Amino acid sequence: MPEPLIHFDHVTFAYTSQRPLLAEVNFELFSGERVGIMGPTGCGKTTFLHLLVGLLKPHTGTIRAFGRIRRQEKDFYDVRVRAGLMFQDPDDQLFCPTVLEDVAFGPLNLGMPPQQAEEISRKTLTALGLEGFEDRITYKLSYGEKHLIALATVLAMQPEVLLLDEPTNGLDAEFKQRLIHLLLQLPQAMIIVSHEREFIDHLATRTVWMTAEGQVMSPHSRESEKIGRNFLTHDESESKA
Repeated sequence: MPEPLIHFDHVTFAYTSQRPLLAEVNFELFSGERVGIMGPTGCGKTTFLHLLVGLLKPHTGTIRAFGRIRRQEKDFYDVRVRAGLMFQDPDDQLFCPTVLEDVAFGPLNLGMPPQQAEEISRKTLTALGLEGFEDRITYKLSYGEKHLIALATVLAMQPEVLLLDEPTNGLDAEFKQRLIHLLLQLPQAMIIVSHEREFIDHLATRTVWMTAEGQVMSPHSRESEKIGRNFLTHDESESKA
């Protein structure tokens, strides 16, 4: 059996001395997978992604990424290159005057020569159907356009794994379909955190559920099925509202 790209072994994390937000989490991501993570608001889905790239450190348990156990800050330097995190709010990811500067920032920060960074950035924008956006002012873009540019900033760094935190947040139906189409064409393994069941169903090769107690349930467990039914009921009630 191949070694997982990402492995959480009994990882526990709490922001305070109260009950853990994540409790004894076990999780694996293999090459070629697109794993959807669903669960109620505040159950720790975003925290899970931040632990993976070392923005937070677990209280107990082990995180293994790309064949190595990661504990200290220096252990996560190359993880942040090989696992690209797309934040919930694209404005947290975009801070340069123009689109091309934003997309090229990551490659330049990795030490890539300016000409090569620009070439990769232009190719990335073209691949995402964003040719012609290079000189546009980032803060003047629509929210949907910002989401796609944020994805471009991650892809320009050529990661092995994509970490997508609520990628449909604030998007209309047209941009959601466009995002689904783009993501299905990408070769990277993915972890997709979302509260939208339909979006996950289109993309994920498998789905796991995170409980309010911060546990990750297998898709076939009774608790997982219960959470799934609750999500479906919630989605149906929203669609009728």
